[in-house]
Amino acid sequence: MSEAQIRQLYRNLLEAWNQQDAAAMAACYTPDGSQVGFDGSQINTPQEIQAHLAGIFAHHQTAAFVPIVREVRQIAEGAWLLRAVAGMVPPGGDDINPDSMAVQSLVAVRQDGEWRVALFHNTPAAWHGREVDRQQLLAEIRQAFRQSDAA
Repeated sequence: MSEAQIRQLYRNLLEAWNQQDAAAMAACYTPDGSQVGFDGSQINTPQEIQAHLAGIFAHHQTAAFVPIVREVRQIAEGAWLLRAVAGMVPPGGDDINPDSMAVQSLVAVRQDGEWRVALFHNTPAAWHGREVDRQQLLAEIRQAFRQSDAA
């Protein structure tokens, strides 16, 4: 049951991003939750996360995530780890931007009967010097995009 809930929490987080809904994204976090953005920005607490994202969404039409979950596992009582990769489709685009691929980690904890994000880390999947691996990841994410409702 918990694995499905963690996957849903991750989907909710990315759907909020894709819909440019800063409040919904921030609502996914614990009161002391943290986010590490693609550019290395570190933002803490839902209030700061919401303000940070609202600024981004107000000035940019952001690309949409296309995720592939690699692993979901319990790491302690009431704590789970989700690991994923994701690509992004630019606004109005019909393909993954190879320079926006990312490796994502989410740590979820159960507080007051609800699963929330304690940490979401989104880092570039540049894979320097590993072009074959980078192209394989791109092909895999493209396939996931073509099979999704977004394609």
